[in-house]
Parts: sequence; C-alpha cells; structure tokens
Amino acid sequence: MATSRSSVAQFNVWDYVVFIVMLLISVFIGIYHAIMGRRQQSNSEFLLGGRQMSALPVALSLTASFMSAVTVIGTPVEVYRFGAIFWIFCISYSIVTIISAEFFLPVFYRLGITSTYEYLGMRFNKYVRMLGTSMYIIQTVTRSFSSMIYFAVTGFDLWGVLVATGLICTFYCTLGGLKAVVWTDVFQMSIMISGFLAVVIRATVVENGIAQIWNNSYHGGRLNFWDFNPDPLRRHTFWTIVIGGSFMWTAIYGINQSQVQRYISCKNKFEAKLSLYLNMIGLWVTTTCAVLTGLSMYSIYSQCDPLTANLVRTSDQLTPYLVMDILGGYPGVPGLFVAAAYSGTLSTVSSSINALAAVTVEDFIKPNINLSEEKLSWISKGLSLMYGLICIGMAALSSLMGGVLQAALTIFGIVGGPLLGVFLLGMILPCVTSIGAICGLVVGFLLTMWVGIGGQIYGPLPDKTLPLPLSTAGCIFNNTEQPSTVTATLWSTMNPLTDHWIVWLCFRPEIADTWYSLSYLYLSPLGTVVVFVVGLIVSMLTGGRTNQVNGDLLITKRDLICCFCFTDTSDHSEVHNCTQYKR
Repeated sequence: MATSRSSVAQFNVWDYVVFIVMLLISVFIGIYHAIMGRRQQSNSEFLLGGRQMSALPVALSLTASFMSAVTVIGTPVEVYRFGAIFWIFCISYSIVTIISAEFFLPVFYRLGITSTYEYLGMRFNKYVRMLGTSMYIIQTVTRSFSSMIYFAVTGFDLWGVLVATGLICTFYCTLGGLKAVVWTDVFQMSIMISGFLAVVIRATVVENGIAQIWNNSYHGGRLNFWDFNPDPLRRHTFWTIVIGGSFMWTAIYGINQSQVQRYISCKNKFEAKLSLYLNMIGLWVTTTCAVLTGLSMYSIYSQCDPLTANLVRTSDQLTPYLVMDILGGYPGVPGLFVAAAYSGTLSTVSSSINALAAVTVEDFIKPNINLSEEKLSWISKGLSLMYGLICIGMAALSSLMGGVLQAALTIFGIVGGPLLGVFLLGMILPCVTSIGAICGLVVGFLLTMWVGIGGQIYGPLPDKTLPLPLSTAGCIFNNTEQPSTVTATLWSTMNPLTDHWIVWLCFRPEIADTWYSLSYLYLSPLGTVVVFVVGLIVSMLTGGRTNQVNGDLLITKRDLICCFCFTDTSDHSEVHNCTQYKR
C-alpha cells in the first residue's frame, strides 16, 4: 500500500467523543463501587474485595493489568520490525500459568496473606520482608509512570495524558478499592480487544483477505516462529522467549503483588486457580491480536515503510499512524483504538496504585502500629491518593529527562528475577536462612542491575537483535520530495554510521559484546539463579542444616500431588492462622 504525507486523516470530534466516554465509564465504575461499599469499611474489603471475587472478572483483570499501552502500541511494532516470533510468548504464558496456579497459589492462599511480602516475614524475618517490599515499590512506580509516558506517542498532549491518567486512576482506586479496579479492568479489557479487532478487520479488507497478509508476511521474513538458535546473546529466539520469558512472567504472575492480590481475592481456591487459567486464554487472545496487527502493518507498508520515509519520527508512532491511515475515514473508530491504548495505561496504573497501597499498609504500617480495620481502610485510601500523585510527578519529571525513563525501564526489568529467586528459596529449601536470603537477594539484584544498565548504555549490535528489512520502493511522495527505492534495515534507519557513531564504537568495551549484550529476557533467570546459588551457599555456612521451618510455608507433597486439582473449594475461612509465623 503506497502512502503519502497528505493521505493520513486526523482525529475528529467523534474520536474524542468515544475516548471521553471510555474515561467517564471508568470513573462511574469507581463511583458505583464506592457507593455500594459504603457500609464495608474494612481494610480487607478495600484491598481484597472482601475475598469474595469470582474467577471471570479476576481473570480479565489479571490480563488487563499487565497488557499496558506498551502491548497495544508497542507489540505490533515489534512484530513489524522483528517478526512474529513474539507469538512464542504464548508458550511461556502456558508454563507460567501452571507454575503460578499449582505451586505459588496454594502457599499464598493457605496462609491467608494480603501482601505477598508477608510471606518473606513469615519464612525469614522482617528485614527480608522490608527489602523485598522496597524493591517491589521501586519496580512498580517505575512501571506505572513509564506506561503513562509511553501513551504520549499517540499524539495526545503529554501533560494532559499525565494529569488525566493519574487523576482518573487515583479517583476510582481511592473510592472503590480492588472491586473498582477489577471491574474497570474488565471494561478496559473489552476496549483493548475491540481496538485490535477493528485494525485487523479493516486491514484484512484493505489487503483483500488474510491470505494476502500472510503471504506478504511470509515473503518479508516475518513468519520467523521457529528460530532454535541457542545463543543467549540473540534478542529473541525460541529458547530466549520460552526460558527467559517463563522466568520473567513467573516473577509477575507468581509473586508480583499486583497479580497475586487479585487471585487471592477469589472466594475459594477453585475460583483462584480458574482465574489464572482463564487469564492464560486472555493472554493468548491478546498476544495473537497484537501479532496479527503487526503482520497487518507489515503487509500494508511492505513497500513503503513510514519510518524510513520520514512519515513518522519514531517507531513508537507506527501503530497510531496505521490506525489513522486505514481507519481515519470511519468516525469514532480511531478513537476506539486510542481508547484501547489508554485503557492499557489505566489498567496498569490502577492495579499498581492499589497494590502499592496494600504492601505499604501490610508490610510497613500494620506490623508497627496497632490500628482498627476502619482506620487502616482510610489509610489505604490515603496511600492510593499519595501513590497516584507520585506517579504523576515522576512521569512529569521523566518527560523532561529522557535518560531517567530509560533507567526506570531498566530497573523494572531487573528486579523480578532476584525476587523470584528469594521466594523459591523460601518455598523449596527448608535449610535456607535469613542471612542466606538477604545475601542472595542483594548479590542477585546488584548483578542484574550491572548487566541491565550496561546493556542500556551500550546495547547489542544488530547481528544479535536481527532487525528485518524495510522498503520505501512503493512510497508516493509530494512534488517537493524525492522518491526513494532504498531497502533499509532497522540498523541503517535508527543508527546511521556517522563519524560520531564510529567514534563511539571505537570505545566500546569487550564486555559490551558479551555480558552487556545478553538478551534482556535472560536477566530474570540470571537474577533467580544467582540468588538461589548465593543464598544456598551462605545458608550452609550459617547453620542452615539445623534450620526449622513450618511446613505451611513450603511447597508440600500435597501441593505437588494435587496439581490441576479443581475440586478444592475451600474458602478463606478455612485458611491457617499464620500470625504465629509473622515476625
């Protein structure tokens, strides 16, 4: 499909109407649950929905809360530039779901905890708990404001995005608690899927059928699903995605407060497990829609890459450009897709605010101050407001300092692995001591931080990232512009070999082509393995052989035998009284 600068439509009044209606519905959901929950003032009701949630809404919320604007806008671009191998993440999601539902969930559920980091206090001591909570807070705040920044590539005013996102999320999180967050996520998930489907269906019509899209993608090298190269420096291969992706997403669905808080809010263990398996289907559907959108983008622009032709300034603007290009003539439909991207942002930020309030109350306030449930509920609401304002402020700061955002994204990527390692140590090995856990967590975090920051500074060379060819041979230019028939790769588009670039290469250290070029997906397994090894060695040197641990804090034989067992409908009234383990 040939493209010119003058052929792309602009946002009209109906697009804004659709977008604003989506925002108002999100706000009204928060108001509704605030009104309905006026008589339920307990902290458990606010943070966990009274532990009476059902599987389906929780499953949709689990999917929506980590399907951010990065998924809606960034994943299609990833497929457009690097191919459909991204879909292999669906295999990782299957592995992650089984591990989370059959190993982590039974432990968290029977302990009846609110914050996942309470477990670290029960299993080790308050210092491990506080360290884990602090790392989670840093990780989650950075994820929230980076998602807010990312949405600005749609062309909306950045400051308007920051203020609107922060205020809307803070509003319904503060008023309605977890119930408002979950049901708003359900609505926003439907918007995200609708936005993807609108693009895919229209692209299919433009390209005269899905077969043409598939054919163009095949000849363009985009159907690269089965790359079995074992090189750990290659950005995306079957092994990096299945192995590295499984570790990364287990750190999210297995131990991350934002996710665990949702499925332990279910009315019984059956509903909790079911929510995770339904979420797996949601992840499959969302990823498939995003990949199809990326393949549609390539098919349409296979002969005229907007980035190489300077029709967009950055690759992140390709998805909004595609939407306006093929849907601009349908009033309100582009607004639906932008609403889908914004729904991703809202779901991410709202889940983060609610989870941050939960861990702050449970891990820092309750262990030190004796307060009533009603007072704790008001404190949780105040913390939701505070964290919402912090996210707005940090997003505003990072918009003025580009390097801060990149550093924030690095921090988010490297915290999960070490945290997963310390939870696995606690649940699998009774011999691991508190000293071993702290040493392992600190060493693992410092190592992944070093590798992650080094990778951000130097970055891998293109022979490891494998960008696919892009062409401008079919572009239609205005009279003042010259046509181009150059076939360009992402390397030549993004990194021209100027004198400055050549000088930079001359000072590139050798370690940049080894450790710093490690696939970003292997940061999580690296952190997990280091924590496991260091924690075990230190524990053996500090009396671990005589360590006594209550069996409820470990993954038990019954947990392993009862894998895929959906007959357990015990509710939260039957969980163990674990206050005796808290320190």
